[in-house]
Amino acid sequence: MIWDTLANIPLPQLLAFTGGALVLNVAPGQDVVFASACGIRSGPRAGALAGVGVGLGVLFHLMLATIGLGAIIAAHPEALSVIKYAGAAYLLFLAWKSWHATGAAPEVRGVSGPWRIIRSGMVSNLLNPKPVLFLLAFLPQFTRPEYGPIWQQILGLGLMFVISGMIVTALYGVVAGYAGQVLGKRMGFVNKLAAVMFAALAVRLVAR
Repeated sequence: MIWDTLANIPLPQLLAFTGGALVLNVAPGQDVVFASACGIRSGPRAGALAGVGVGLGVLFHLMLATIGLGAIIAAHPEALSVIKYAGAAYLLFLAWKSWHATGAAPEVRGVSGPWRIIRSGMVSNLLNPKPVLFLLAFLPQFTRPEYGPIWQQILGLGLMFVISGMIVTALYGVVAGYAGQVLGKRMGFVNKLAAVMFAALAVRLVAR
């Protein structure tokens, strides 16, 4: 159903959306920095899992935008402020944990380890109000009533954006993870570098 609606969108417009989405996903932002910090901190696999986690967080924002709750949240600045500061506090908590870690974090093994990293990526994005504002501003530009139900167009285009962003962000995390291994997993400054990146994200989230 959704893909049938997407098929009604002219190919040039769909390619324009795909190109724009790719550029936006490749440009380093909060998601990329978060996944890179996780990769540096715990290795390539952790970086990839962090990319999956932040992608799931964006998927939640997409659901909000699709059903219209995103517009309601955007209309209430006080709600955005609460979410923003909660997200900054969470990132500072991650920075504190990384800064005080002794040596490198263990490799991700078992069931609980991967889920913890995915959950951290989800939480970091759920507490960031910017994705829902971005989706509300970006996706409607490529929708037209004659193509089909608007909500189906937003959901379909949004899924394309989320999937491509998840892949790109995970790749960033993997590359950062290998870079961290080259630096030496036993070196304390790797953890300090990750802590600085988390703290910088917190400051950026509050400042913008």
